[in-house]
Order: sequence, then structure tokens, then C-alpha cells
Amino acid sequence: MRKTQRFRFRKIFPPPLKPSLTRSRLFRAYSFVPFSPLALLDPTILTIGGIVLGIAIIERILERWGVIDLVDQFAKVMRFILPVAFYSALIYFFATFMF
Repeated sequence: MRKTQRFRFRKIFPPPLKPSLTRSRLFRAYSFVPFSPLALLDPTILTIGGIVLGIAIIERILERWGVIDLVDQFAKVMRFILPVAFYSALIYFFATFMF
């Protein structure tokens, strides 16, 4: 049977460096942009959303008044405008928002 040779841990690895005597000063930095939900309230996105919501409300009012021809024209235009507005606002949001 072979004899097992043992090494002390301190002989293999050098001891850790002693901490310096000077203390580092604490520096507090505050950043509200990435963590604040208010940062999502971008005026451009809110404006685009408000315009689209306003057109949808006008469409519902015209439908209640019985002006079906005009509502039909609004529906044809909105079928194109809604996806374009949504995707452009989404691209704008990701292009300008800092994460």
C-alpha cells in the first residue's frame, strides 16, 4: 500500500492579501429611469394612443347616431392605421427607451 502524502493548504496557496488600511468612501448613486414605471409614459406614445383611441370613440358615437356609411369608411381606414400605429409606436419605444 502506498503512503499518502499530505500537504497543508497554506503551503500550496499563498495567504490572501491583507486589506488596505484606508477605507473606501461610500458613494450613493440613484437612477430612477430604468426602474420607474413613469418612464413608460412617453409623450409620443401617449399622443399616438390618444389619437387612435379618439378615432375609435368617434366611430362608436357615429355608429350610435346611425351614420353607418361614415362608420364603414372609418373602419376601412382604421384597419390599416391601427397595426401601423401600434408597430411604429413599439419600434419607437424600444429605440428610445434606455433599459
